[in-house]
Amino acid sequence: MENAHDSGQNAEGQHTHHSHHTHEAKDHVKSGFELTRGRIIGIVLVLVVAGVAIFLALYHLPSAATNIAVTTNSTSGSLAGTVVTGDQIEVSYVGSFTNGTVFDSSARDGRPLNFTVGAGQVIAGFDQAVVGMGVNQSKTVTLPPAEAYGAVNPSLFIHVPTNVLTKDLNATPVVGMSVTAGASGQRGIVTSVNATNTTLDFNPPLAGKTLIFNITVVAILKKA
Repeated sequence: MENAHDSGQNAEGQHTHHSHHTHEAKDHVKSGFELTRGRIIGIVLVLVVAGVAIFLALYHLPSAATNIAVTTNSTSGSLAGTVVTGDQIEVSYVGSFTNGTVFDSSARDGRPLNFTVGAGQVIAGFDQAVVGMGVNQSKTVTLPPAEAYGAVNPSLFIHVPTNVLTKDLNATPVVGMSVTAGASGQRGIVTSVNATNTTLDFNPPLAGKTLIFNITVVAILKKA
């Protein structure tokens, strides 16, 4: 669930830890003109601005809220030594969308998720949900976007001239292509392309989505 981190990977029905395929251009199309110095500077500035916007948006992701829809499926196992903030724990989990599609699970990683509670290593709602649980106890939590990856941020949709992006990528942009923004290293997805502009979405792939997690505490490794 490093995929449940503030960070995340796009549409309902794909993994959560989802992959987006980049189509390489089959032919290098030679045009009658090369990028001018101004165009090179332009795309660098676009990607720098995108990186700053992404950093600010992710830095200000909402903190834990008080209203989380929680239901307890089972409470088997020891309750001696319940989870508190600062504990290092292992959990197994399954994450799904509201339509029942599973987007992530610890089973896909082949091991439980290990993290320190309250350290910001997982999304806020997940962090809060495990507090008070005991070993072998299971819980299902429904996390609204504010407690998961936040709302979709319109400022993270970046428009780049298609001819400039084509030259920079050395490939023709197509919808679904993954693009990395300059020094920030943030990954965006091409959402639309026309002859003039290409739109890149730098929102987390799960932004704007309500997520459901079934969580089981496997072990409390270290008490706070």
